[in-house]
Order: sequence, then structure tokens, then C-alpha cells
Amino acid sequence: MKLLKQLSVLLGIILLFTLFNVAVYFSVTVRLSNNFSDATQAKMIDVGEFLPFREESDLARTETDFTLEGELPVLDGAAALVPVYASVINAVYPESSVTYIGGEFCDDNFYGENFAPDSKMQYKNTVRGYTAVVDGDTDILFCAAPSAEQKKYAEDKGVELEYVPVGLEAFVFFVNKNNPVENLTAEQIRDIYGGTYKNWKDVGGANRVINPVTRMEGSGSQSAMNAFMGDREIAMKSPFAITGGSIGFSFRYYMDGIVENSQVKMLSLNGVYPSAENIRNGTYPVIVKFYAIYRKDNQNENIKKLIDWILSDEGQTLIEESGYVRIK
Repeated sequence: MKLLKQLSVLLGIILLFTLFNVAVYFSVTVRLSNNFSDATQAKMIDVGEFLPFREESDLARTETDFTLEGELPVLDGAAALVPVYASVINAVYPESSVTYIGGEFCDDNFYGENFAPDSKMQYKNTVRGYTAVVDGDTDILFCAAPSAEQKKYAEDKGVELEYVPVGLEAFVFFVNKNNPVENLTAEQIRDIYGGTYKNWKDVGGANRVINPVTRMEGSGSQSAMNAFMGDREIAMKSPFAITGGSIGFSFRYYMDGIVENSQVKMLSLNGVYPSAENIRNGTYPVIVKFYAIYRKDNQNENIKKLIDWILSDEGQTLIEESGYVRIK
């Protein structure tokens, strides 16, 4: 009798494990087959590739007679715009203006924090960069439009910011290269992030759950996405979404020219691919400006001089050679 009970318990445990494995297979393994999620998160920029005054740096270079002297503005910006403001520094600042704690740049830090306090190049990225320009630690911030929270931070501090458009860029959506979808409409993407469409088959793709990836609130790309959504809120996604095929968003040149992730592809939007030419001719549907941002009460005369040069033909050529589209 005792042996029979032990066998019954053993059989029950075996049955339980069998049922568990079957459940895992159908709920996870099957969903992960033909998965195209792995590469849809944007990589981080390697700031070390864009340091001024180094021959090996991947910067735009231009011959100019314009140079800044005296009180040099501290420049900072979003990850996507590091090549722009680093190229500006390389073109018109003295070499001694960029310094590092310990004497050498160290890319072990998440945001390149070993720029010395007296360095005229800093890298705090969008979220910390907006705080820095409001607090007066940065003179000019190169960034996309601010989030509502970033605007409120300035208002609460009694600071008025000036936003000068200096270039154009496309706001893009991307998927894994193995995802068969090549084109979506703007409304389809809003329906994906709004929770209406939850499976790629709903938009002409494979029978896979959609994983709509978002970014950190306050980042330039998330602020752009919130603006793209308009009055629609981004819906909570299903717990199973992480097992499906992802879709993400970013800026064109950040994806295509800076991080160069070969595992992802940018989607056409309303049938128009986000190329530099389609930004110039205005056919791509979501074109955004990026700005040189500074405090209106900043008395540094070199701020206006530098921005005027960036808006000149020389400066706009530098913008284009940095991978973006000139504002003029």
C-alpha cells in the first residue's frame, strides 16, 4: 500500500512537469520561433569615435576663417547630435578647450563623464543635458524639442530658453531585418502603440505578437514619439509582447550613420523611405528640427556668434557633412 502511494506521488510529479513543459512550449517556445526581437533596441553611441582634435575621429571637417576667442560656450547635446557639436568644436575652438579627468578620454563611463569640469565639450545626453542648460552648467545644448516635463523644469526655475533650429532630421521606425514588413502608415504605427494592433499579421506581417518598444521619458526620441502620437496615449503592452517581434523608433542618422546596427532596418512611412533626399524634398512624413538651445539671459556674446556661424553656409555645410540636413 505504501509503495502504491509512493508510485502515485511520483507519477503525479511526472505529470505535473509534463504539463508545465507543454505549457511553456505553447506559451513561449512557439511564440519565439521565427522571432525578430533581438536587435530592435538602439545601441549606445561610442563618444570616443567623435572626439575633437583627433585625426582618427569620425567628424565633419571644414576650412573656415572663423574662430572663437575669449569666453568659450560649453557645448552639450543628445547622443544623436554628438557628431554635430563635436565637429563644431573641432572647427572653431582651440584644441586646449577639450580636457579630460586624468588627461585622457575614458569610454568606460555610460555618458562619457570623464570630460573635465573645465572642458568646453560635455556629454550628458538629453535628459541631463536639459537640466544642465537650465541650471547654467551648459551654454548651448544641441537637442530635439523638449518634453513637457523639461519645459516645466525650466518654468519652475524661472528660466526662459531660446530654441534656434539648426538642422533637420527624420523620425524613423525600425524593426529587425528578418521582419518581412517594409512599410507602415503613420496611422498603423499609432494603432500599434495605441494597442489596437497587437499582432504583425494585422499589418501584413507574420503571425507574431508585436512588441512596441519605448524609450526613457525625457529622451529626445521618446519626446518625439509622444508628439507623433498626438492626443493618443501609448497603451500598456501585453506581458507576452517580449516574446514577439519588436518595433522601435529613433532618428534616421543615429540609426543609419552612428550606431550602424546591421541587424535592423528602417521602415518606409506612408510609402516613403527616410532618406536624406526625402527629408530635403519634404516627402518623408515626419521631419523634425533639432535646435541649438540656450538661456535667454546668458550674457556670453560668443553664443550668438557661434550660432550665427552654424547658420551660415559654412556651418550648414558642416551640418550636412555630419550626416544631417541643413535647415536652410
